[in-house]
Amino acid sequence: MKLICYPTSGNPPRIIPAPLERDWMAATSSAFAYRCLPLNIANAHGWLVLNEAPFVARWNGDAAIEAITIDAVPTEDVPLLASSHFGHGVLTFAIKGLFRTEPGYDLVATGPINSAKDGIQPLTGIVETDWSPFTFTMNWLFTRKDTPIAFEHGEPICMIFPLQRNLIESVEPEFRSLSADPEIERAYRDWSNDRRRFNDELKMEGSEAQARKWQKDYFSGRSHRAIRAPADHRTRVRAKPFKPERE
Repeated sequence: MKLICYPTSGNPPRIIPAPLERDWMAATSSAFAYRCLPLNIANAHGWLVLNEAPFVARWNGDAAIEAITIDAVPTEDVPLLASSHFGHGVLTFAIKGLFRTEPGYDLVATGPINSAKDGIQPLTGIVETDWSPFTFTMNWLFTRKDTPIAFEHGEPICMIFPLQRNLIESVEPEFRSLSADPEIERAYRDWSNDRRRFNDELKMEGSEAQARKWQKDYFSGRSHRAIRAPADHRTRVRAKPFKPERE
């Protein structure tokens, strides 16, 4: 599948494959947050658009466009991507590229997944990039007034990844009793009991659970019964970098 970015002004946007690492996860005791495979997969599930020119923005709490001030040091050939465009405490970043996905695929534009920023919240949009000749903006909503918010050079301002259109509409959600599938119920009960025992043993000095530190069942794709993860079970995502334009 192709994901194409057509630069619309000057140099191409700075886009990198989203890394697995997050500062707050590395700061947890023994970096235990990285033991959560769903977090790891989500962290790297796409590409990051990076900020070009560092700046500090502040919102005074009003709805006017002028309620946001942006202080940046002018730098030659490095564009300031941020502006106040919509008002109501929304900080807007220009994404200087027109994106194209293959037919039937949209592009999700959101903040860097599992990466909080104090005082401001990324907003999420889904764009039909298989047909539209329009660019989009990345927007962040201030959550605290009169607070300086800094965006550094090279800091992620947007995360993008493709999403198949109409997937949500094709899903038929329903509730079922766990007992309706005896095999799944047995596997769940066995896992739940084992999990409880393991957590109890973690509190016992010198126990096997303390030596193991965590169970790794989901990472390894195994359970105590015949249920196993499929062949495409992932423990890591590696998005490819954008290729430069051929001369």
